[in-house]
Amino acid sequence: MPQFIDTPDPNIIELRGINQSYDGGENFIIQGLDFLVEDKPAQGQFVVILGMSGCGKSTILRYIAGLQEPTAGKVLIHDKPVSPDNRVGMVFQQYSSLPWMTVLENVSLALKYKGISAAERRKRAMELIEMVGLAGHEHKFAQYPTLSGGQLQRVAIARSLIANPEIILMDEPFGALDVNTRLQMQDLLADLWLKFHPTIIFVTHDISEAVYLGDDIYIMKSAPSRFVEHIKVDLPFERNRDTKRDPHFVELVREVEDRMVRVAELG
Repeated sequence: MPQFIDTPDPNIIELRGINQSYDGGENFIIQGLDFLVEDKPAQGQFVVILGMSGCGKSTILRYIAGLQEPTAGKVLIHDKPVSPDNRVGMVFQQYSSLPWMTVLENVSLALKYKGISAAERRKRAMELIEMVGLAGHEHKFAQYPTLSGGQLQRVAIARSLIANPEIILMDEPFGALDVNTRLQMQDLLADLWLKFHPTIIFVTHDISEAVYLGDDIYIMKSAPSRFVEHIKVDLPFERNRDTKRDPHFVELVREVEDRMVRVAELG
């Protein structure tokens, strides 16, 4: 079972004593769950959550995003309860852009709510639109099939970065993409992480993807769910396609697979 040791480093995300029940406490989907991610300025963290379907991975992200409250326990961002002032955006598997708005309007929307001037909103949004490879598409409506699935996920990533560049939550964001687009998006996300140094909490079912992107992998057991395994991914920060051909990468994937099997056997 992973031990979440609180060091002198500041916390960026903490879930403490989390329980979740939907029937008044007769049965618990999540019970006794703790989760601690410390802030690493100028580096960030890329934390990946793995687990069987239905174990509560997406629910963890919903707590952090302020979209759901647990039955019991505390959810803290920078040691403060989740509120509109520190709320974190999510990138979902389903395309979540507002289809009646353009790419530029979607990406800059959070800045509009913060009272940023139109000229500054456009400048900052265009910088991110260019970074995620959508230059030339900024005036298109953010909807399918005007944009491809990969392009819509690029919109969502840019929108999350501009809203809160410290923390990005991603719930199987590449699960609906074809293989080639998924590989491109993995490389894009790895590059953006190196550039912005955010703390990313990433849910996936793809073990190879988890090892390629993450520097910490946590595995959840099924209900009553909690974290039971922690794997430190000791690969270089800068990763590319050659990383996946490294024998150590292959060995790490095998190790995570073995631990997933053991966790599944716990029930």
